[in-house]
Amino acid sequence: MRRADKSKQVLALQELQEALGLETPPGRIECYDISTLQGTNTVGSMVVFAEGTPRKSDYRRFKVRGRGSLGEPDDYAAMREVLRRRFRRAVEPQDGDPGARARRSATSWTVLPNLVIVDGGKGQLGVAMEVLEEFDLLDEVPVVGLAKQREELFLPKQSHPTLLPQDSEGLYLLQRIRDEAHRFAISYHRDLRRKSTVASALDQVPGIGPKRRQVLLRTFGSLDGIRAATVQELAAVPGMTAQAAEALKEHL
Repeated sequence: MRRADKSKQVLALQELQEALGLETPPGRIECYDISTLQGTNTVGSMVVFAEGTPRKSDYRRFKVRGRGSLGEPDDYAAMREVLRRRFRRAVEPQDGDPGARARRSATSWTVLPNLVIVDGGKGQLGVAMEVLEEFDLLDEVPVVGLAKQREELFLPKQSHPTLLPQDSEGLYLLQRIRDEAHRFAISYHRDLRRKSTVASALDQVPGIGPKRRQVLLRTFGSLDGIRAATVQELAAVPGMTAQAAEALKEHL
């Protein structure tokens, strides 16, 4: 079974090399997706496949901060921000970056992909090309857009999309990578929404500030766990008082 899977992965990469006009099979593929709901908690995902298999240690999530993060969603602006944050780290030194130590593997940012896939059509492809050109990487990093409706591949300098055979291993791999990027973005988006909902519910309780909220969530695990606790159990949490516990129980 492993040999069969490996053969399919090799074939898929070879098919992508041929279809996309790459010099070599794309050993490292990065795919980017944007997720938003009603203009809130816009996030981006980056998933990495190495030699045709997921490399989850290199996955990254981005909370979009600029245009499109709140209010009217802007997928182009969100994609531009995510790609700029990723490729800036590839070309600029990280000395003095306070977040560098917190990242599991800061060196992974400096590894350039052999292929970038952006979820979307010509518009998303154009954004990706602009960002790569900004960091002088357009000639080094191949990029394509993958549109969902007909699984069309949009390539730079080509007016018409490329369609891979429906039964090709290359198309199957592209779909798998795109679906994984979508799943990863959605899971992060849901996590942020859940945390936002919990924070909002607890912030409305008199006497429950950020510190008490953190301790309560750490103690009981979730909003449902806090709801299920007795007044005595709530009051026993470090930093809580009987009065705050009663107010919390009454509110929830």
